[in-house]
Amino acid sequence: MAANAARKVEDKRKKVKDERLKDERLKDEKLKDEKSRAAAALSPLELDRLIHERLRLGIVSALAANETLTFNELKKLLDTTDGNLSVHARKLEDAEYIVCEKTFEGRVPRTEFRLTPAGRRALEKYITHMEAILRAVKD
Repeated sequence: MAANAARKVEDKRKKVKDERLKDERLKDEKLKDEKSRAAAALSPLELDRLIHERLRLGIVSALAANETLTFNELKKLLDTTDGNLSVHARKLEDAEYIVCEKTFEGRVPRTEFRLTPAGRRALEKYITHMEAILRAVKD
């Protein structure tokens, strides 16, 4: 009878140990999944293509450093044409990264751009992503 009790205790211990090991494996797998998802989120293939384009990155960066900029100020700063600036600004506006306000000073039209909170978050995420890529290349 004592042998039976000892076997039951041993079986119970083994079962508890097996459950702990199983829990640890599940935690490890979950952690690996989380890390791989995080790595995928920072994958070069997942860059914000809207901001990654040179002129649009310039527009968003300039507006991050200035509260507002006029069309002519951006055009001069980025050394681009009216048409090129218009097309790229429209794409950023459609994505709600920037806001365009058109007013008149007398009879002269004035177009002013401002970065939205969504645009600022997108730029910060883009910069963080690029920094992660640079760190990965260095290591």
